[in-house]
Amino acid sequence: MNLSLDLMLQLAIILPILSSFAIIAAGRYPNLRESVTITTCLILIYLVVNLYQGLLADETISVFWWELLPGLNVSFDIEPLGMLFALIASFLWLVTTCYAIGYMRSHNEKNQTRFYVCFAIAIGAVIGLAFSANLFTLFIFYEVLTLSTYPLVTHAGTEKAKQGGRTYLGILLTTSIVLFLLAIVGTWFVAGTLDFKLGGIFSDDVSIFVASALLVLFIFGIGKAAIMPFHRWLPAAMVAPTPVSSLLHAVAVVKAGVFTVLKVCVFIFGLDLLAILPTTQFLLYLAAASVLLASIVAMRQDNLKARLAYSTVSQLGYITIGALLATSTGVVGSSMHIAMHAFGKITLFFCAGAILVSLHKSKISEMVGIGKQMPITMAAFFIASLSIIGVPPTGGTWSKWYLMMGALETEQFIIMMVLMLSSLLNIAYLLPIPFHAFFPNLTAFKPIEQGASKVIQEKQKIDAGSDIQIKEAPLPSLIAIVVTALGCLILFVHPQPLFELATSVLTGRG
Repeated sequence: MNLSLDLMLQLAIILPILSSFAIIAAGRYPNLRESVTITTCLILIYLVVNLYQGLLADETISVFWWELLPGLNVSFDIEPLGMLFALIASFLWLVTTCYAIGYMRSHNEKNQTRFYVCFAIAIGAVIGLAFSANLFTLFIFYEVLTLSTYPLVTHAGTEKAKQGGRTYLGILLTTSIVLFLLAIVGTWFVAGTLDFKLGGIFSDDVSIFVASALLVLFIFGIGKAAIMPFHRWLPAAMVAPTPVSSLLHAVAVVKAGVFTVLKVCVFIFGLDLLAILPTTQFLLYLAAASVLLASIVAMRQDNLKARLAYSTVSQLGYITIGALLATSTGVVGSSMHIAMHAFGKITLFFCAGAILVSLHKSKISEMVGIGKQMPITMAAFFIASLSIIGVPPTGGTWSKWYLMMGALETEQFIIMMVLMLSSLLNIAYLLPIPFHAFFPNLTAFKPIEQGASKVIQEKQKIDAGSDIQIKEAPLPSLIAIVVTALGCLILFVHPQPLFELATSVLTGRG
């Protein structure tokens, strides 16, 4: 059966949401429930890949659903930036589902059916957001994503989880309703349209003051981009299970935030207008401050997931910086970094969850010497760390290269210094973890808090040459870890398809 590309576009949005009903129906049968999820993942990948091929063939793919008011409608179309986001989300949904099967069962998590249902709805929201043809449609799916991920954050049901969920929901809903929605209404009033358009939608005689104010509302209103001071929801959400953390940091939520920032900068303001707005420079330095401050806070965290959470806040600042540089090179760097960070950070969170499931350890101070017990996991952690740092042979090298080039083109030397200093801080808070795991006797690592006695015992055990059994994560989780770690390497040696999509963002065609 041959499906039209327009129908495939609609199915890509609707299918994950419809699959949630099938997942509920199969809830009493875990194998069937997870088979439904994986089958939906595979179908979604098939649909998105076909849409990608249509984009490469310069097909016009657009769908109109309904009009609420004149000029205010729900509609979708395909362009390179949205396609890049959809490709990442659909593929990593499959990988994360594979990981979750091993993690959720081994950890004896409750409410697993609810987890898979909310995950499916969230992915449907991501695809809808990625292919939105205007700000109104994007805002609808932006909010659906927030609401569908709230039960995932509070999954454990503990008081700590509920508190984290309140922080998560409170910050994201407040920023989107008070600031983001206000920016959208203001844009409609000033520009007369909310449709995404290359070069922006504002007329040449738009007030610089008004445009500057709208830009501030957008950047602060898109709370999922986690720019300081609206970043606290992200560390608070770390009470969730590791597959949820992976969803938040790599597949959906934060990527939806920085994707929206890029869409607004490129398709609402346009790079020419963005470059002359006085608030652009202020926001650029604010993003740079977020990069540095979050990195410094990350260095002080002993809990591994907390350290990775603050690392994400820092890395999101890179993408916001690339957008606000208002150059084609900066946009390419930001677009590529969405993918590079996704593969690197999801691998790190997968590894954190594997360590928790296999060794019941969550503190970095307790992980000295675990490389002999979990060699594959810690090798993957090392590869992903290199990608986040941005050095060969990992994909993060290319995105950081283009961000640096964008800063150089605009003579933003302070931003260049921030990017370089941040990479040094990345080294300081990421590389010691696998280093101490593999070489416990060559380190002056200082145990802290309650974990000190355990660390000493582990080191004494290693020094005595005791037999140490390999205790890797369950096979489905381990496969997911290997796949995403290999992705970090493949994106270094074969970045061309990603680069072509990123460079096509400013032309609108594949």
